[in-house]
Amino acid sequence: MFEFLRKARAPEMASGAVSEAKASAVGPLTAGRIRDKGAVFGAAGAAWTARDGVSLARAGFLGNPVGFRAVRLISEAASALPLVVQDCARRYESHPVLDLITRPNPAQGRAELFEALYAQLLLSGNAYLEMVTDAEGAARELHVLRSDRMRVVPGADGWPVAYDYAVGSAKHRFHLREGRSPVCHIRAFHPQNDHYGLSPLEAARRAVDVHNAASNWSKALLDNAARPSGAIVYKGPEGQGSMSNEQFERLQAEMEAHHQGAKNAGRPMLLEGGLDWKPMGFSPSDMEFHRTKEAAAREIAIAFGVPPMLLGIPGDATYANYQEANRAFYRLTVLPMAMRVTASVAHWLSGFVEGDVALKPDLDQVPALAVEREQQWRRVGEATFLSDAEKRVLLGLPPVVDGA
Repeated sequence: MFEFLRKARAPEMASGAVSEAKASAVGPLTAGRIRDKGAVFGAAGAAWTARDGVSLARAGFLGNPVGFRAVRLISEAASALPLVVQDCARRYESHPVLDLITRPNPAQGRAELFEALYAQLLLSGNAYLEMVTDAEGAARELHVLRSDRMRVVPGADGWPVAYDYAVGSAKHRFHLREGRSPVCHIRAFHPQNDHYGLSPLEAARRAVDVHNAASNWSKALLDNAARPSGAIVYKGPEGQGSMSNEQFERLQAEMEAHHQGAKNAGRPMLLEGGLDWKPMGFSPSDMEFHRTKEAAAREIAIAFGVPPMLLGIPGDATYANYQEANRAFYRLTVLPMAMRVTASVAHWLSGFVEGDVALKPDLDQVPALAVEREQQWRRVGEATFLSDAEKRVLLGLPPVVDGA
């Protein structure tokens, strides 16, 4: 239907030919690479985290416990879902797709591969799978590629014609081919970008910055003996209220050396004549910091679709109990993402195996949905106006084939 929009693809470059070696094409690029260079941000003013994937992952995952736990909770739950392969006729116990995802590569199993795939999708809004084929073109391995290193190469018509995977100055180009693309690109919906997805972390980046800033404030408070700063009032012997520069610098140095930090907590202060310590209590703005941090944590959880109750965030009473919150978490967050990702992977793998099959989670083996599935099975089983084939379809099973 949309073929008239497409133009002839550029011929594949000789350097982009598929290697006959059974290994990841980007493996040599990452060898010996220890870490990527990070961006440096100033601390003056209201400094918000940059919107690039590396900065967001560093601030919202590596440096924020709420974002870290939300990503791990979703990716681990989704990757633990049992997967089934079926077509319009039957459900397969053994299939090349099942064999491939069960042991995708020598270093990972199915759970590890999909956990990394889901985590990349949550952190950047994009997830990439690489297919490694043998000399005959048969599928042999699957590898998750880092989304911050991948760039889409659009063609003259705006459609992607290749993907560039860059590690430092080294680069590898994956050329797209009709029906058998070496890369599967899964992206979340982005209303303002044609080629890249929008991550929950980007939507929650301001809440992440507020939460991190509140944590830094709490740390600074602990470093100052866990109490707000007070005031040292100077009154000279003749009533003057100012100190000389030498006296001020000496007093400031002694305060930093002997009365700041955890090791000096509770240490009595010895003041010379004319000096008086006036402690200050917590101001209303100081007391609001704790509530601000909890509100930011709740916003981060909402952006990822995790009930705050599951993250231990106090003050949330949306769900009656933990079990109900866990069931909503699977129904509203884990299953929609898992079904979307597995459908995309199955569609991509159809170019490497014979026949069209569906790859989907087996809902009957999810403990959090056991009560719902039992009720659904009972309702469908008692529906006498439905045929057996219709009942099987309603339960997510292939219909019974005549003569099978």
